[in-house]
Amino acid sequence: MNYLEEYRSPAKTQALLREISSLITKPWVIMEICGGQTHAFLRHGLDALLPPQIELVHGPGCPVCVTPLEQIDKAIAIALRPEVIFTSYGDMLRVPGSTKDLFAVRAGGGDVRVIWSPLEAVQLAEANPDKEVVFFAIGFETTAPANAMAVLHARQKGLRNFSIIAAQVRVPPAMEAILSSAGNRTQAFLAAGHVCAVMGYHEYLPLAAKYQVPIVVTGFEPVDLLNGLCAAVRQLEQGRCEVENQYQRMVTLSGNEAAQRSIAAVFQPVDRKWRGIGMIPQSGWGLRPEFADFDAELKFDVSTMTAPESPLCIAGDILQGKKKTSQCTAFRKQCTPQTPLGAPMVSAEGACAAYYKYREASHD
Repeated sequence: MNYLEEYRSPAKTQALLREISSLITKPWVIMEICGGQTHAFLRHGLDALLPPQIELVHGPGCPVCVTPLEQIDKAIAIALRPEVIFTSYGDMLRVPGSTKDLFAVRAGGGDVRVIWSPLEAVQLAEANPDKEVVFFAIGFETTAPANAMAVLHARQKGLRNFSIIAAQVRVPPAMEAILSSAGNRTQAFLAAGHVCAVMGYHEYLPLAAKYQVPIVVTGFEPVDLLNGLCAAVRQLEQGRCEVENQYQRMVTLSGNEAAQRSIAAVFQPVDRKWRGIGMIPQSGWGLRPEFADFDAELKFDVSTMTAPESPLCIAGDILQGKKKTSQCTAFRKQCTPQTPLGAPMVSAEGACAAYYKYREASHD
């Protein structure tokens, strides 16, 4: 607890806020990539304490939020099959598909189970040889090693009734998509520390150089976040565009190489569609051809399904830092946690959910 409290110290937080105020001379737009960081900023009220020259915008670093509508529909189609035990992390159950969500499938009698680890799905497949066990493998680089190990473990056990919906996404290509878009407003990034703990931060060096944008790796506690902001503001004010690591207790340049080898053994980079954003080249991980037997989309013949997005939901613009939740005409009206139009309203890392939970309607 002492180690954690060090990064929640009110004295250190106030000192960093004063330092940021002393550095800033002009307006800057800074994006925190990760939805966990968005929630931390709002939960601790840090955004309200920052100098008015800093505008925080919220990136697409919420894997639940960016899972495309058609992939939710594929999951629902598979989960409705009587021979299937469908497994998923809990926050995927309320993400709306075209007509229903996975929670409704379970309420209607479908065997949809919340698990805490993909290895639980492998164990279920071993214990239920007469059933097809499917795992919804979503996530960024943080969940990819465990998802890869589940596939490797299932192959080692010779399980033919285990498969995954491979919905892994990668952060650096999404950052490049934001920076190269015509409406980009982001002038600096706070990179997600847990992603960099797995992958390192070497992938960010060419991005910072190509787009002349500061990128600061940071964590999730108040002192972490303000250290990251302070470093980003200092670079912006000095005209520097570098990658800095403000999360050195967890992150190295090269990352966790053992985890990276596990990912590379099972997955390969693929083009991936992001909900509300569209196709981003090489932004996902798909199963390698030698693991095609574990591909649930192929096994259940749903790979060609498509679905249109809701015209009322502006989640794509919010996740690219182009708009705020307050600019969404459906926010708190047609779109609530009970009746979500998009995933950011129900995900534990969704920006819309953060504003709904931590900000009064009059202060959005």
